[in-house]
Amino acid sequence: MKKIFTLLLWLSLHCSAYATKPNIVLVFIDDMGWGDFSCFGNEAAKTPHIDRLAKEGVRFEQFYVNSPICSPSRTAISTGQYPQHWRITSFLAHRDMNTRRGMAQWLDPKAPMLARSLQQAGYATGHFGKWHMGGQRDVTEAPSITEYGFDASLTNFEGMGPKLLPLTLKPGSTKSRRIWADAERLGQGARWMMRSEITGGFVDEAIPFIQKAAKAEQPFYINLWPDDVHSPFWPPVDKWADGKRGLYHSVLREMDRQLGKLFDFIRSDPALRDNTLVLVCSDNGPEQGAGSAGPFRGFKTHLYEGGVRSSLIAWGPGLVAKHDHVNRTSVFSAIDLVPSLLELTGTPHPKGVAFDGESLPGTLLGQSNGSRKAPIYFRRPPDRDSFYGDKDLPDLAVRGGDWKFLCEYDGTDPELYDLKIDRGETKNVAGAHPELVAKLTKSLIAWHKSLPADNGPLLTGQFRRKPAKKPKEK
Repeated sequence: MKKIFTLLLWLSLHCSAYATKPNIVLVFIDDMGWGDFSCFGNEAAKTPHIDRLAKEGVRFEQFYVNSPICSPSRTAISTGQYPQHWRITSFLAHRDMNTRRGMAQWLDPKAPMLARSLQQAGYATGHFGKWHMGGQRDVTEAPSITEYGFDASLTNFEGMGPKLLPLTLKPGSTKSRRIWADAERLGQGARWMMRSEITGGFVDEAIPFIQKAAKAEQPFYINLWPDDVHSPFWPPVDKWADGKRGLYHSVLREMDRQLGKLFDFIRSDPALRDNTLVLVCSDNGPEQGAGSAGPFRGFKTHLYEGGVRSSLIAWGPGLVAKHDHVNRTSVFSAIDLVPSLLELTGTPHPKGVAFDGESLPGTLLGQSNGSRKAPIYFRRPPDRDSFYGDKDLPDLAVRGGDWKFLCEYDGTDPELYDLKIDRGETKNVAGAHPELVAKLTKSLIAWHKSLPADNGPLLTGQFRRKPAKKPKEK
């Protein structure tokens, strides 16, 4: 059956007026909750440009990222593999802190990057936005972004290469200030602009890149990874708001507006509109007190649904089969995007690579309600046993079928939730299902032990949340 579907998919893509390989744009938003787009229920802040993509495409309600924190989530969506393979298990920080947590200093360039595979298949590849997979703080010798399969890059203060760095301005102030000024060391070509406009700066870099590729009749793959909704929040002065959530909603609306320029550009060109797939999701759950996880429990850094379930939208009028469709049944994750996009573009898998992700192009294009067959496994960041008021967070988790199971590294403190009837994870039914708990415990611990260890067990209880320090202004 799968072979028949693959053949039909190939015919639909290659026997149309648009016989070229499809273009891909991946918008990966930093620290945005499942319920923050207005099409996912946010009534306090409207996101009309994102909502239009959903109206003209498909939105998925059971899509997951593979870590509740930045760097490993980005590693997973870039490689199609669990980030533990590459010892990227929490946010990359100072050298000593990375070592203390048992982590690598940057993602190994030998990782099976989606961008590199597409580049080798003839795609123009560009990364515009936050990187955070190497090159930050005092880690200054990390590989440049272009060493991972990108022809061009423009990032922020957490990546090697040309970058846009943020200026900030508060209401009533007349002089802007620089934050993260020392990031100028991390690659040549730093430019300063208002933090409230930086997503627009990335868009303005991406559009000429697309135009150049289109002129050369070359398919393109682009990462557009904004970080507006990651604190500290700096909306335009004339759109300032009160309180943390108010500021968050202001930057959310502004991000949507600036992304709209890119979406409108693609939509206005018939050749691009009918042969470009735009995917939009978030890298992890929201910061407490800022974004919203909707009906789900937990926040960024948590293995509960609020930390790892992400709103996903797929748009492509010439590629996506259904419009204004809500897929509430397909369970899949970021690691599945890599093999799915390789199949969709007809790109060979890198030799010798075993993806943890499964290829689901029909699901992605709205032609199927299929889910991945294997469970989705999670390991908490090693420095996040306690966070946001929870003093003993589960170490491991797995989503299999309708069940969500969480436990400690050794299988103790089991928590079992039937997400079909309890998606908020409010009622632990582990005591009523001892055989299922035993089965899931065995599977989860086996997965955990099959991957390189970090220092999570050694750090249990040592990292207690302190009030966040604001970056120094100069």
